[in-house]
Amino acid sequence: MKNLTSFVSEHIKDDTTRLILDRNKWPDIDVDMAVNCIESRRKLRGKVQEWYDEPELIFPLKLSAEQCSSSGTARYKARLAQRIAEAGIKVAGEGMKIADLTGGFGVDSWFFSKIADKVLYNEMQSVLADAARHNFSILGADNIIISNKMVSKDEDSTVAEVLGEFAPDIVYMDPARRGEGGRKVFLIEDCQPDVLGLKEDIFKASPHFLIKLSPMADITMAAERLGRQCREIHIVAAGGECKELLIWMDRDWDDDYSVITCEISNDSTEYKGLTFKPSDERESIALSVGKPLEAAGKWLFEPGKALMKAGAFNLISAKFGIGKLGRSTHYYIVDTPEQALQLKQYGKVFTILRCEPLDKRSIKAAGKDFPKAEVTARNIPMDTDTLRKKLGTASSDTTHIFGLKSDTAGNLLIITTSKI
Repeated sequence: MKNLTSFVSEHIKDDTTRLILDRNKWPDIDVDMAVNCIESRRKLRGKVQEWYDEPELIFPLKLSAEQCSSSGTARYKARLAQRIAEAGIKVAGEGMKIADLTGGFGVDSWFFSKIADKVLYNEMQSVLADAARHNFSILGADNIIISNKMVSKDEDSTVAEVLGEFAPDIVYMDPARRGEGGRKVFLIEDCQPDVLGLKEDIFKASPHFLIKLSPMADITMAAERLGRQCREIHIVAAGGECKELLIWMDRDWDDDYSVITCEISNDSTEYKGLTFKPSDERESIALSVGKPLEAAGKWLFEPGKALMKAGAFNLISAKFGIGKLGRSTHYYIVDTPEQALQLKQYGKVFTILRCEPLDKRSIKAAGKDFPKAEVTARNIPMDTDTLRKKLGTASSDTTHIFGLKSDTAGNLLIITTSKI
């Protein structure tokens, strides 16, 4: 193993195709494994920096490196597990135990091990389980138990068979979201293992079940299929993308579920998000923007990806007292600097330099006055690329031009700066 990891460190910047073609130069090295480790390690840089920085770790499957949690999202899951524990699930005198039944790359299990007394890592692919055994040893995670068993409804691979004597307070699963031929799937029942089919078996073993789903999954549909034991749905976004849906299932829960949105960075240690129930959105009425053409000097709020996924568009307006541009235009005019600073944790806030009717004259003037600007078009008779071409602008980190439809003033051209 030492020869392999030394080879990976020595050739980390090399062309991996050339390494494969020249494999005969290194008869004592499993070059295919080494290439997988090199390409996986590259994917971990900035994503799971702690593992990238440890040269003795091995990564046999590069697809797993692509699909694994980042440090930020794994840390969020560990904090959520900790909060579940603080809700009173631990047995008096015993430390918290978490069973990760779809261990995969092992990032989630590793972060769970930082807050739990014992973690059971179970992975169905032996090559990943073997790598995890080696990696956890190098990382000093001696409270993780390694298991390599199938998880299904079959007699020899039931949840009870996998857990054995391990009695978890929380069971965690991240079912594979790829079907035959590697195609992506989004319905819960199409993922493997089938968490719907295993739910009752899991609740026989543990009071709490934490599930990671595709960020593309429909929230309402997922909640309906999982049933009344669905207690919380967490929408986690990072780097301008919705990354994960986390569903906390509580065996004893029989009430409406809550939605929690969170925008995180990879080094996040504190989490602030919007918490609401679906009924809160249904009962909220958005405030309208009376005179959007007079918005210069105010601020434009663009909800982050987590809020957009949550669909809490009227609630945002009502909760923060900000006017919504249009029924189907999910942008908001913010009146005060205090509101603008508060909203930064939920998305992007731009200072409005000027706001004009969208027409040939305003487009020409904006392109002349702001030759460098990012461009976004929503709900107007042209897409973003078309508006950008008409403006003739190049990319910019400071200026952003929006073409947006207002219910009260028609199509608008709003020129903003990212500074507030």
